[in-house]
Amino acid sequence: MSSQVLVTGAAGFIGSHVCRHLLKQDHEVTGLDNLSGGFRDYIPDGVKFVEGSVVDTVLVKQLFAENKFEYVFHLAAYAAEGLSHFIKHFNYTNNLLGSVNLINASVNHGVKCFVFTSSIAVYGRNQLPMTEDAVPQPEDPYGIAKYAVELDLKESHEMFGLNYVIFRPHNVYGEFQNIGDRYRNVIGIFMNQLMQGQPMTIFGDGRQTRAFSYIDDVAPVIVASIARPESYNQIFNVGADKPYSVNELATVVAKAMGAKSQIKHLDARNEVVHAYSAHEKVRTHFGDLIKNVPLEEGVAKMSAWAKKAGARQGKPFAGIEIRKNLPPSWAELIS
Repeated sequence: MSSQVLVTGAAGFIGSHVCRHLLKQDHEVTGLDNLSGGFRDYIPDGVKFVEGSVVDTVLVKQLFAENKFEYVFHLAAYAAEGLSHFIKHFNYTNNLLGSVNLINASVNHGVKCFVFTSSIAVYGRNQLPMTEDAVPQPEDPYGIAKYAVELDLKESHEMFGLNYVIFRPHNVYGEFQNIGDRYRNVIGIFMNQLMQGQPMTIFGDGRQTRAFSYIDDVAPVIVASIARPESYNQIFNVGADKPYSVNELATVVAKAMGAKSQIKHLDARNEVVHAYSAHEKVRTHFGDLIKNVPLEEGVAKMSAWAKKAGARQGKPFAGIEIRKNLPPSWAELIS
């Protein structure tokens, strides 16, 4: 059945894919995005696009007053986890306070379900494999903000009856990713560097591990949640099972791009070394939608798209708030 749906971050990577899947199911989709990290041409035809920010309280209230949104998919965020240490005010404003604006409006206008993309950044370190019943111990402002929104959704359900579904995706990659972003999305960074004839840059020794998740294993699950009430008011890890070192990833990306694997190791940064999660719970509720796309296959698909799209010249982040302990390779961009 068709419903009016709001998607924030609609011009971004995961958000644009979520929009496509919603349109295929004949939903009426309104997309909100400030185009800070997304691109207008990523928004699929059929989406009613509104350029603006979730931080704009007046705009958010106006959107909810003028539409009868039954469901909200909140994907708008500045997701540069490592950079979040150095942009605390920006991070909390966009990722926490902006989310609160949407939650308030959803409560006031009787939204049936609020779907939130959180992150495995909420877990912190030394909780492997990360499971939904682990006590979150986020170690960076990005993860702290995500966890705070999770807690607020739980409170809003208990206090006001707002249903929610929380997904904790991790290291998602695929077509329509912003490969010009210098601070996040390592696969996109590698591809962009290779297309410009540059070596792939890796922080530290490259032995840190992540499970890299192809978009088609994530977006369909997020969209399906609103039609599965048994998933309401629950939290789900979603993404790939098998972890790879960043060094191994670089080899896979170089092969897919048809380039020589040249690596430049940078000083290690303060980050969780090993991060991958368990997915038994999401398979119980959404197993029919999970394809488990192998890394080599997914990277090959993304590389074919990236070659057509071409390299992008990303801009340095202009609002660094703390420069102490900023990785030298980032400090060079703003000096």
